[in-house]
Amino acid sequence: MDIRQLKYFLAVSEEQQITAAAKKLHISQPPLSHQIKLLEEELNVQLFERGSRNVQLTEAGTILRHRAEEILELIKLTIKELNDVNEGIHGTLSIGTVASSYSTVIPERLSSFHDKYPNVNFQIWEGDTYRITELLDNGVIEFGFIRTPYNTEHYDSLVLPHKAHNDPMIAVVNDNHNFLSEIDVDVISLSAMKGKPIIIHRRYEERLVKACKKQTFKPDMVCVSDDIRSMLTMADAGLGIAIVPKSTIHLVANDHLIYKEINEPSLETTVALIWVRNRYLSATARHFIAKFSAWKDQMEEDNQF
Repeated sequence: MDIRQLKYFLAVSEEQQITAAAKKLHISQPPLSHQIKLLEEELNVQLFERGSRNVQLTEAGTILRHRAEEILELIKLTIKELNDVNEGIHGTLSIGTVASSYSTVIPERLSSFHDKYPNVNFQIWEGDTYRITELLDNGVIEFGFIRTPYNTEHYDSLVLPHKAHNDPMIAVVNDNHNFLSEIDVDVISLSAMKGKPIIIHRRYEERLVKACKKQTFKPDMVCVSDDIRSMLTMADAGLGIAIVPKSTIHLVANDHLIYKEINEPSLETTVALIWVRNRYLSATARHFIAKFSAWKDQMEEDNQF
């Protein structure tokens, strides 16, 4: 079993077709089929269930897929470590970010870093927190800018001063289905949610329950979702009150939606730079984190917050 065979095997498992995998690998179909057959004979297992058009991984194939991904990732990291022996600061830095973090934090930091290390280029991946953590876990990016909360056991992090980049939660309702009595104010209390149908993102569900419990009531969560756009759409349809971070209100433009900031500090989020704990980081990534940490410390020393 060699590296080439593992790459061939992964291509087939991803494409679920020998023909499509061969096209992706820029080889003809017979040699690819032959290599997969040799791999199965060497391991003495069947890796694929072969149908008339598609192939599906067997249980043994699923195990090998996970191991093959780990092996190839380890090889990639080993090459990166060897290239970083001399601490050369060059190459491409892959960064993930949620949209609200990019607009408030990233551009200035990247510009400053590039001034010091002009041989470094950047690749930016944008998405929600689930997408960023998925990219981190799969090794596509080295670190990501997200908004709290996150898994503090799995990721190391640098959290920005809360007052600098805090993002309060807001209550969003359709003006034709207004569940809020405090219409004439821009800021409302969490107690205004008592007895009202609430639409909440799964990431913030536990935090909301704890905040409501401190105010001696249990939130009536009519819907828990993984997508803020869907939550805002459901609020617009009159299902309930969507509770979302203030930075996300641009995701759905609708003149009929009413936005009220919730005066509850425990629900607010802030920006964090995170990376997978105990995973090797390139020299470039380590320098960026160090520079970002120094910038964060300087902000605090200057008593700006």
